[in-house]
Amino acid sequence: MSSTKDISQFTDIGKMKTEPDGTFKRQVSQFRNFIEKGGRFEPEKDRYHLYVSYACPWATRTLIMRKLKGLEDIIPVSVVSPHMGANGWPFANVDPFPSADVDPLYGSEHIKDLYLRADPNYEARFTVPVLWDKKTHTLVNNESSEIIRIFNSAFNDLLPKEKAALDFYPEHFRAEIDGLNAWIYDSINNGVYTAGFAQKQEAYEKAVTGVFEGLDKVEKLLTGKEYLVGNQLTEADIRLWVTIVRFDPVYVGHFKCNIRDIRHGYPAIHKWLRQLYWNHEAFKSSTNFEHIKVHYYWSQSNVNPTRIVAVGPIPNIEPL
Repeated sequence: MSSTKDISQFTDIGKMKTEPDGTFKRQVSQFRNFIEKGGRFEPEKDRYHLYVSYACPWATRTLIMRKLKGLEDIIPVSVVSPHMGANGWPFANVDPFPSADVDPLYGSEHIKDLYLRADPNYEARFTVPVLWDKKTHTLVNNESSEIIRIFNSAFNDLLPKEKAALDFYPEHFRAEIDGLNAWIYDSINNGVYTAGFAQKQEAYEKAVTGVFEGLDKVEKLLTGKEYLVGNQLTEADIRLWVTIVRFDPVYVGHFKCNIRDIRHGYPAIHKWLRQLYWNHEAFKSSTNFEHIKVHYYWSQSNVNPTRIVAVGPIPNIEPL
């Protein structure tokens, strides 16, 4: 499915716009529906399909939650190639990159094809993750923070008791989780992009300073603790972790977030990172360093015009 309109401004990351002061501004997700009993989108087995990129931290959030909750047999997943070119995220039939998939539903060439199938008049960036409804052939939600909450509870009646009982957004911790999510998103999750995509020196320096102020704050929070909130794994850990696991491999060099790295500059964060990766299969299996490095260094040619992919750090993540 294609459009005669020029949509390159929404597919080509090289045409991404910044503010007059050189600051990068992220777009707000457009599809914000929820899966719930009695609603337009009912919780059903094999009704929904998840499209992700291993490279994208936002999409990886949903992979981790899907695995933690045991939703693999309920919500199938397809992975795009990390080579985001002028037409956006491609499927394996266009770019057969290792561990990339074809679109099993429509044989789409790019993620944009799904968006335009759901809404031919859609005019915004074609992002992942995409949570798709196979019954009505439309996009349910493309906001990762909401998809992980859908996965956390919407399908509990279809899950074994032990999986249904897992709650990564417990009511008694919600205010604390929401508070952490807000400033961690601004200073760290999105902060690395604000630094990396800055078009002026002053905008970059302001952003990168904010990133490390945020990391300093997290380091204090995690000192002597295994998790961010209480004594349990919550969505706050998932949302922060996907940025931290990419920090040394790509953000230090590619996004110029090089005041310190995680493995030498933040012992508490480094321990927390490794414990989640090596002790929780959901985190390790959702992380593909080849996809991560190739995407950032190859696709973001506005930042790295040569498209040379950095070799280090070695190893990508250190052992416990």
